[in-house]
Amino acid sequence: MNAPRNSRLTGYAAVGAPALMALYGGIRLVPGSRQPGLGWTAGHTAMFAGLLLFVPVLLALRALLAPRGTTAGKLAANAALGTAFAGLLASLVQIGIDLYVGVVSATKEEQSRLFGRVQDVPGVLPAVYQVGPLLFYVGLLALLVAASVGAGRTLPWWSPVLMLVGTLATGVDLAFIPLAAACYLVALAPLTRPATALRPALA
Repeated sequence: MNAPRNSRLTGYAAVGAPALMALYGGIRLVPGSRQPGLGWTAGHTAMFAGLLLFVPVLLALRALLAPRGTTAGKLAANAALGTAFAGLLASLVQIGIDLYVGVVSATKEEQSRLFGRVQDVPGVLPAVYQVGPLLFYVGLLALLVAASVGAGRTLPWWSPVLMLVGTLATGVDLAFIPLAAACYLVALAPLTRPATALRPALA
């Protein structure tokens, strides 16, 4: 029997999101890609698309928690999902700004000046560049942890561990984005299975 359409979408997204993230990280390492030009545009477009693919991933993780748990647990899961979506929105806005600035700037100096004007707008720096995007990783990690603990766990214990390792790696240096993407790919690999294969106590 074929997997349901939403399961196939989740599987594609669980692979596509880290793959596009890795593409962005790889392009970012190419000399000249951090200034206006094809590299900047291609890399940020890939990252924007990769972030969008996390939408079905987040919804799938929340769905894994739906059949079980107390009312308080379900409220906590919804809060984690909301936190992740808020951070995802902030990340999309950030990448959108980066794309726009890269397209309209002719030189790196002009790019820097435009970034400065955007980030000088009150609230933009913390909401879009500093604090806001972190909420995505906090919410995503919370959902992974919730789906991998307890008697009714549906994800392996190493899924949240690998997600945390990848996230911390990018915090150390953005050059580790490809490594982080590999960690995310393995962490989300169980979601590539049909929904019926995600059963409690997955080894």
